[in-house]
Amino acid sequence: MAAPSKVVVGSQVWLEDPEVVWIDGDVLEINGDNIKVKCSTGKEVVINASSVLAKDPEFPAGGVDDMTRLTYLHEPGVLQNLKSRYDADDIYTYTGNILIAVNPFKRLPDLYTKEIMTQYKGASFGELSPHPYAIAHAAYRQMVNERISQSILVSGESGAGKTESTKNLMQYLAFMGGRPSSEGRRSVEQQVLESNPVLEAFGNAKTLRNNNSSRFGKFVEIQFNDSGRISGAAIRTYLLERSRVCQVSDPERNYHCFYMLCAAPPGESENPKSTLKLGRLWMLLGINSEEQDAIFRVVAAILHLGNIEFGKGSEPDSSQPKDDKSNFHLTTAAELFECDRTALEDSFCTRVIVTRGESIKKCLDPTAATISRDAFAKIVYSKLFDWLVNKINNTIGQDSDSKFFIGVLDIYGFESFKTNRCLTGTL
Repeated sequence: MAAPSKVVVGSQVWLEDPEVVWIDGDVLEINGDNIKVKCSTGKEVVINASSVLAKDPEFPAGGVDDMTRLTYLHEPGVLQNLKSRYDADDIYTYTGNILIAVNPFKRLPDLYTKEIMTQYKGASFGELSPHPYAIAHAAYRQMVNERISQSILVSGESGAGKTESTKNLMQYLAFMGGRPSSEGRRSVEQQVLESNPVLEAFGNAKTLRNNNSSRFGKFVEIQFNDSGRISGAAIRTYLLERSRVCQVSDPERNYHCFYMLCAAPPGESENPKSTLKLGRLWMLLGINSEEQDAIFRVVAAILHLGNIEFGKGSEPDSSQPKDDKSNFHLTTAAELFECDRTALEDSFCTRVIVTRGESIKKCLDPTAATISRDAFAKIVYSKLFDWLVNKINNTIGQDSDSKFFIGVLDIYGFESFKTNRCLTGTL
């Protein structure tokens, strides 16, 4: 990242620009520590020589498929290479054995066909163009040859395409280690892939930079038997962004399932299953009709909780539902939760302090009651999400006798929010 060791007139350099981050130019004059640079936009600037970085005058027009081959491996050099390849729809680039993916924000179906998978199946790493299939193939071969479990980490900014890349990795592992459909029931890898829409409905949300942002971390463990065939799987989730259930910065949204439930057309509001478009998947993942009804009741109840407002109660520093509207939503939530209405109200408006030998009930003011309501909603939603994951895992089935596994970690993306929140509560 250092400046050129020797700047001479005619040198090509990179300098920082407030609009395009980095801009290239030619050195026109050198006056001590200062140099005059004519930028590619035509403007001329005088800048300290220590503030510029060298540009490779022989950089190929289409870039290079491995960053380690760049003459200058600094920020502008990396960005120039990624942009050159992106412009040619080459969205994947290596940096050694690391794969960098740039979201094309359009469909490139020819990149993910079975024919492409077949090509990577017989190729050494780096022999073909950079691709998630190459990463998955390298992990699979290393597992089989060295008899050691492997893991693949998928990380980056929100909207970078991590979840889609994870799906591509899973598809290739299923291609390599899956069993033929003629062997009977749906395979483990099919069930894992089929679980994605359900997890996305309850764990993804629209953010500033991504309309389908994963707000939880997911580690998919694909288990293999001694011959390298998939024998089981487990999905482990963690750090669900519970605070999103109650606090959303405009113009972001809450989790998809809330909006899908509210989208029920007239006449279907009493039977909202169809609105989530997950009817077939519910059954494939072992979630029966009774359990589906319970899921929808919980989601609807959480929506009603959000409409409960609290006002001052009859006692000092106490609270109660603010008006008839709040009482209606409290009653409805209690019915959906199938719990006692008074007990539910007490859980928001009072706090029980247990001391040695006795329990003391303390009233909460409206502000504290609202905080208690939000905490309750976050915990209930988190428990629902955990239940869904456990149900999916039980349906897929884990192989306690598996010899090895390949884990794929899809870590949630990072963003700079208007109001930054921790993953389990409000900062």
